[in-house]
Amino acid sequence: MRPAWLVGAAALCVYGIVRRRAHGRATLAAIGVAAIAVAGVGFGLVPLPDVQKTIEDAGTTLGTWTYLLVGGLAFLETGAFIGLVAPGETAVIVGGVVAGQGRISLPVLIGLVWACAVAGDVTSFMLGRRLGRGFLLRHGARVKITEERLKQVEGFFERRGGTTIVVGRFIGFVRPIAPFVAGASRLPLARFLPYDVLGAGAWAATFCLLGYVFWRSFDRLTQWVSRGLAALGALVVLGVGVWFAARLIRDGALRARTRQWLEQQLERPALRPFAPALRAGGRRIGRPLLHAAARPARWVWHRLTPGELGLELTTLLALTAVGAFTFVVLGGALDDHELLPFDQMSLDLSERLYTGMGEAVAAGVAALGSALACAVVVLTTAAWAAARRRWTDAIVLVAAFAATWLLAGVAQSAFDRPAPPDPLVATADGVYPSAPAAQAVAWIACAVVLVRGGHRLATRFAAVTAATVLAVAVAVAQVALRACHLSDAVGGLALGTAVFGFAGVVALVVGFVRHNAAST
Repeated sequence: MRPAWLVGAAALCVYGIVRRRAHGRATLAAIGVAAIAVAGVGFGLVPLPDVQKTIEDAGTTLGTWTYLLVGGLAFLETGAFIGLVAPGETAVIVGGVVAGQGRISLPVLIGLVWACAVAGDVTSFMLGRRLGRGFLLRHGARVKITEERLKQVEGFFERRGGTTIVVGRFIGFVRPIAPFVAGASRLPLARFLPYDVLGAGAWAATFCLLGYVFWRSFDRLTQWVSRGLAALGALVVLGVGVWFAARLIRDGALRARTRQWLEQQLERPALRPFAPALRAGGRRIGRPLLHAAARPARWVWHRLTPGELGLELTTLLALTAVGAFTFVVLGGALDDHELLPFDQMSLDLSERLYTGMGEAVAAGVAALGSALACAVVVLTTAAWAAARRRWTDAIVLVAAFAATWLLAGVAQSAFDRPAPPDPLVATADGVYPSAPAAQAVAWIACAVVLVRGGHRLATRFAAVTAATVLAVAVAVAQVALRACHLSDAVGGLALGTAVFGFAGVVALVVGFVRHNAAST
């Protein structure tokens, strides 16, 4: 640390230098006040505020109200274009800081911010579909939406499509406008939503964790800043270099502009004597290196980019993320609470609505989620797919069901949650997650395999919707029979969704790579 007198002296020197060049009394007065303030801090006459104490007081004041505040701002970020005036990352980071103090739950905060961000995006999307682009041009000046900014976002959509929705979540001027522009451009909601779920989830987790980690390591922050600036700078330079090289490989126009810029620099007087040698070195080293890097980069880009695999991959990734997150959050909450919200309410409701006929119907529906019933459906569908030489679909479907059955059993043993009192059917030793609910997701997977390709959109939609209703009905039947709590049923559906969604991602990538390898 530099002595206080040195900081103050440096501030006074800066003031003296700037004073000679400044014009106008107002400018001199402002600079003088700033210099005096810096000098006062440097000499120790003006104490700096205790940032850590200020944050602690804010966390104590907010408490559980942080959920409402941060969730509301995450919704308004895009739902009301507030993000153009006050970026939402600040509020989300504050929420993470409060979670780091132990006053609220970090997983619940991430889930809430995620849900509110998606809700805000969908609201903005529907407004864009209803009001159109002209509305932004007429009223956008109030929230700093200009014609130039709007054209930039529209250009991103034209060039990148769905990827803009994911990456745009992290770009300040794109995030608040992108959902509205997507709606105004008549992009189907079914195409917008999967990308948005992924982008909002990554955004919520990143900034909640940033605030959380920042608070947990507040006492080390000074050491990180002093020791890590060089490493951080190197990482930033490396990251920008890799990003620019990737763009340079793919974009011929960018290569032409870069070449033109380099030629202009070589014509400067200081570099002109070295220009012939630099040009010769670029031809001997630069071009072969660029071509060598281009081959593997193009191979990876053309085979694994979501733009190539399309909406199906994005949807499966979104389902996997939501399912895994829900399962983990519910499981983590069981460590602190015997009953989660709505568990007791759902049990009381099932008791009030009980009838003998209702029990019989619920038992019949619940049987469709048994391991035997789901195994028969999965094996039959896999045999059908194998007969049509769709080996990847058949193998992955069977593997996913086996993994779901295995993971549900392992999780039940690990959590060892007791069943509700007075169950109407025999129950296992552990009921989180509900194994029948997890296994019932296999009906949805089978429906997707059966109608994937070769069927009209209406047929595919009807089949998948019917299978989804059936899976949810199995979960509800388990709760009605008091075989599990509502949170167990939701956890089972989440686990099944995560496993089958991940299996679908594997199937798509494997099939895509095999197809391209065969074609080349």
